[in-house]
Amino acid sequence: MQRLFLFLYRYRAFLTFLFLEILCIWLIVQNNTYQSAKYFNSSNRISASLLSTSGGISDYFNLAEVNQKLSIENALLKEQIEQFNQSLYNLNVRQNRDSDLMNRYEFISAKVINNSTRRFDNYITVNKGTKYGIEPGMAVVDGNGVVGKVKNVSANFSVITSVLHGNALISSKLKRTGDLCTASWDGVDPQFATLLYLPRHVEMQIGDTVVTSGYNAVFPEDIPVGIIESFEISDEALFYDVKIKLATDLNSLSYVYLIKNNSKIEQDSLESITID
Repeated sequence: MQRLFLFLYRYRAFLTFLFLEILCIWLIVQNNTYQSAKYFNSSNRISASLLSTSGGISDYFNLAEVNQKLSIENALLKEQIEQFNQSLYNLNVRQNRDSDLMNRYEFISAKVINNSTRRFDNYITVNKGTKYGIEPGMAVVDGNGVVGKVKNVSANFSVITSVLHGNALISSKLKRTGDLCTASWDGVDPQFATLLYLPRHVEMQIGDTVVTSGYNAVFPEDIPVGIIESFEISDEALFYDVKIKLATDLNSLSYVYLIKNNSKIEQDSLESITID
């Protein structure tokens, strides 16, 4: 403390001058518009410069974290590009096999105006009917997968038997192995269904994709039905008990596509004659 007093006493003249100088500058700034404006502009520039420098230093020390994030994003983008290229390749490979798809099937979009999911037998109503070529028996899908099948039709509306219906049976297959099965709703959870008639020799996996088989005149082949959620089998059973998560969220339907098979009458007639 004594040294502090000695310092102040020794430099009292300079410190008094410095104090008076600062006081004078403050009075000039406070009482003159021009000097006040110049002062605040200068101080703002200095503050901005200091903040910019500080930010640059902070960014420099954060470069490692930024580079890591960019690396992860680049990896994801490359993966998406590869998936897109693979999709284009698959499309080209399948082009010859599916060249008659648009000739055989017609897709008609419609808006859902009524939908139930909490009953045992659920139905969906859409805003298009016979005026637009809708007929009973047409398949109904959305952008994710199977929705149901047209049951009744009027001029302007159609009622669809939802896949969430106790009597709805969808001819299906495991996409990975090709083994046939039938998808059916058990009336419990609108997000899940069961697979029937999948024999015990089939080597399935959790996450396997289930798609339509194409073995009828309703649904085209390879439309997603769901993903295998779980499966089990008892020692004496012939078929698995399989639970699948449906590809389509029936609770959030907005628009659907009704599929008209232009070859249905010919196929049904031939199969009817053969069976008889």
